[in-house]
Amino acid sequence: MIINRAYRYEVKPNVRERILLAKHAGCARFAYNWGLARRIALYQTEKKSTNAITQHRELNKLKKTNFPWMYEVSKCAPQEALRDLDRAFKNFFAGLKAGERVGFPKFKKKGVHDSFRLTGAIRVEDKAVQLPRLGVLRLKEETGIAGRILSATVSREADRWFVSLTCEVEIPEPEQVTGEVIGMDVGLNHFVIISDGTKIEAPKPLGKYLKRLKRLSRKHSRMQKGSNNRKKSALGLARLHRRIRNSRQDFMHKLTTALAKTKSGIVIEDLNVRGMLQNDRLSRHITDVGWGEFRRQLAYKTVWYGSTLIVAPRFYPSSKTCSSCGYVMDSMPLSIREWDCPCCGVHHDRDVNAAVNLKKYAISVA
Repeated sequence: MIINRAYRYEVKPNVRERILLAKHAGCARFAYNWGLARRIALYQTEKKSTNAITQHRELNKLKKTNFPWMYEVSKCAPQEALRDLDRAFKNFFAGLKAGERVGFPKFKKKGVHDSFRLTGAIRVEDKAVQLPRLGVLRLKEETGIAGRILSATVSREADRWFVSLTCEVEIPEPEQVTGEVIGMDVGLNHFVIISDGTKIEAPKPLGKYLKRLKRLSRKHSRMQKGSNNRKKSALGLARLHRRIRNSRQDFMHKLTTALAKTKSGIVIEDLNVRGMLQNDRLSRHITDVGWGEFRRQLAYKTVWYGSTLIVAPRFYPSSKTCSSCGYVMDSMPLSIREWDCPCCGVHHDRDVNAAVNLKKYAISVA
């Protein structure tokens, strides 16, 4: 089985390399914004569209006269940025046709998600990676890459640089996991409630660092724009955001890997997370736990390790159905955490009952 797998390492650049990395990120950002501005202007004047190939040819003609500084970086950085813009427009129009809310492409800002992608001659050594135009960059750990390298995405998080190598890897067909089938209900009080009654707590890193985050944000907003103190404040704020994200990702990867390796079948609900985020009281808590990322990781890890992911329909009544007799309640507000079945009288924990019903759904569709 051939899959695409990414290997991410932290780069240990010197001063010269930091400048080159920043130039590449800036060039990619400029090309993306330039292409977006040209597409908007073209549609407003001629009601026409274009694509990445045409825009790259147009940008190449302007390099020598208008943007000579672009020769200081690899040609892949602006080229891949224009391809990203092309993909963003395709997703936008596909969302319009499907009736989904996909945002119109936005202009990129300096210092916000700085990144660029390179293709071509990319090689790895024990603790180094060689990239086009950048040369050999030292890494903070040894590489363990197997397969053909397709591309390298370099990104900055606060004051650190990372390289993510996308590789085409051939792995043996995984053997089917012999563990049990489980149903899982996600929540806010507990991140995951399993059908056997196990409840797993979420780290909730945003809630943990929220007080400190508010304090640093207020301090940053009072700094004079353009001052060195404001730059230092922005760096401290970015470091805290990185710590929050890393805590959430570490928990998510460990949990999804353990489930995919030990459970033969995993049943979850098709939650309308985007709709739930419209609730002002719950939106911050929902984004803190990361339900969407949890499902995304389960989707590919179950394929890698030989288990099966089953997604119950969005309107499957898992919470208001009695797992003992099958009686379905007319309504079940979120405020009700425990209830008694009016038909058989069995007392239910709302979340455990939902997880048990999800497990029964897997048996019914098998």
